[in-house]
Amino acid sequence: MHTPVLLKESIAILDPKPEEFFIDGTVGSGGHSEAILEKIGPNGKLLCVDWDEKAIKNLKNFKFKDLKKNVILVNGNYANLPEILKENNLPKADGLIVDLGFSSEQLSSGKGFSFMKDEPLDMRYGDGEMTAAEVINSFNEKDLADIFWKYGEERFSRQIAKKIVEERRKKRILTTFELVEIIKKAVPKFYEKGRIHPATRVFQALRIYVNRELENLETLLKNLDKIIKNKPPHQTKLWCGGKGRVAIISFHSLEDRLVKNYFRQMAKEGLAEILTKKPITPSEEEIKNNPRSRSAKMRAIELK
Repeated sequence: MHTPVLLKESIAILDPKPEEFFIDGTVGSGGHSEAILEKIGPNGKLLCVDWDEKAIKNLKNFKFKDLKKNVILVNGNYANLPEILKENNLPKADGLIVDLGFSSEQLSSGKGFSFMKDEPLDMRYGDGEMTAAEVINSFNEKDLADIFWKYGEERFSRQIAKKIVEERRKKRILTTFELVEIIKKAVPKFYEKGRIHPATRVFQALRIYVNRELENLETLLKNLDKIIKNKPPHQTKLWCGGKGRVAIISFHSLEDRLVKNYFRQMAKEGLAEILTKKPITPSEEEIKNNPRSRSAKMRAIELK
């Protein structure tokens, strides 16, 4: 089972209250959602969104089977939340959590997310247009190197791209193990003995590129005012409605930088108050119990 990251910290900063309406934009196996439901109670409402259809089906059939009245489960992309709210006749929410982490369940999806299993090179969360195999077999050497560097910060991006182009001339690269072997051939021997597997950054880069993860995140950030409650215009200080809160958990520098910059700009324009001057990171105990949490960073804002 996937262990929710920064669970206590995210619930504390979002501070869900009875009867409020919350959104979990990346529900996964429902860890954060369960904790929110406890706080908002039977009269609250929770919208759970996930791009992975299997995740939504699992929640419908098991974890949230008896909570149909106040839980809305939607197979969709968090980038489309304004449209999802309209389609389901839902108002702006009191709070939103988005965990950008890679779900443990994805590792057994058969879509080639793990370099430890020999599977087809797919890497799509949903039904995107292009698989990782199509990228690997059709993009030119420069474009492949740019993807590996931009989205994976892979220092041997050029060497790996060159080797991929050489090998695919012999035969198409269609599985994870085929790609892993090519990466190993392309990088220096010492790289295999490093802290992480030599294929880690390339697989990360492909996953981000195939699923347009940074573009989706930017779309979400641009549309927060359409998703989350804020103080209505022309209201006096006596207005006592709740202010919407947003917490975003990211796992690599590209995502975190995007969130930080958007939150700072919103604060500068007087649209939000930053609740995390520095990103909240996991405790040593959490990292010990869940090593996958080690790179997590959470930033949060309250809309004005």
